[in-house]
Amino acid sequence: MTAVPEQKPLAIYTDNEDIDPTPGIRLLEGHGFEVRFLETLDPDRILAEAQGAQALLVGYAPIPERVIAGLPDLRIISLVSMGFDHIDLDAARAAGVWVTNLPGVATEEVATHALGLILATARDLPFFERVIGVDWNARPAVSPARLSQKTLGLIGLGRIGAKLAEFASPLFGAIVGYDPHLARNPEAAARLASLGVRLASFDEVLASADVLSLHLPLTPETNRIINADSISRMKPGSYLVNVSRGQLIDTPALVEALDSGQITAAGLDVLDVEPAPADHPLVTHERTIVTPHVGFLSDHTLAEYIRIQAQNVISLFETGEPETAPVVDPR
Repeated sequence: MTAVPEQKPLAIYTDNEDIDPTPGIRLLEGHGFEVRFLETLDPDRILAEAQGAQALLVGYAPIPERVIAGLPDLRIISLVSMGFDHIDLDAARAAGVWVTNLPGVATEEVATHALGLILATARDLPFFERVIGVDWNARPAVSPARLSQKTLGLIGLGRIGAKLAEFASPLFGAIVGYDPHLARNPEAAARLASLGVRLASFDEVLASADVLSLHLPLTPETNRIINADSISRMKPGSYLVNVSRGQLIDTPALVEALDSGQITAAGLDVLDVEPAPADHPLVTHERTIVTPHVGFLSDHTLAEYIRIQAQNVISLFETGEPETAPVVDPR
């Protein structure tokens, strides 16, 4: 009797706009997976073309409940980012599907990018770049800030917020921080104190920060956390930096604050619409510096994002657990 070849588990890359997935594909194939690449953000196309998939390797594609429910063989959704707001986690949990992300891989890069945006906005580098060849002696309406006399406010004190505090502590006169998920105990306070961070309430951080930097995940509670009301409680003339999720900020409220001078300038690596249209009001505003969601980018992360995303799938199938701590553990 001729033996029937064992069917290979099917892994589907839904999309991967930023990074070449070839090393991950090779890694998966080397561990016995059949691999396909759909190159789509469309949930309906994913549902139609990923039938039989036991693993989805996802970039930015939204994976709603109907996709999860319609893929009965699915065991894991492996993400290539730290964020997971585009995945229906409750549906995954109900279906017994693991969800993994990449915590910590780009901590240094994102914190460095945040610091770069802080320095660029505080020194008003776009203004000085614009006046070269036009008026060498031109000066901005608001003079650059001396950071050693200023307070940095951090909303979110996880890996990236803490790393930024470590980087920024020698530059700022003080650092205050708030995190709704932070354990309120002496150990946590001591750890942050060693980084130069004084814990405070959300309102106190808003009121005392000359530079406010956001480091929160996007959840129903944090959606538009920076809005007209919270901006009105910020120190007049302060600076705002966001390297987390664009939806943390209410765009019309920020535009109004920039126009009025309530916020002097904003440095943004993320926007509420991505890819952002050329006429997005925060892209075109003369008081913003906008980068195209590249805070994660480095030679190190380009390799590690793809490797760990694939390895999470391989480890689940070979050991029963993914390599990184899961966002959803259905056991």
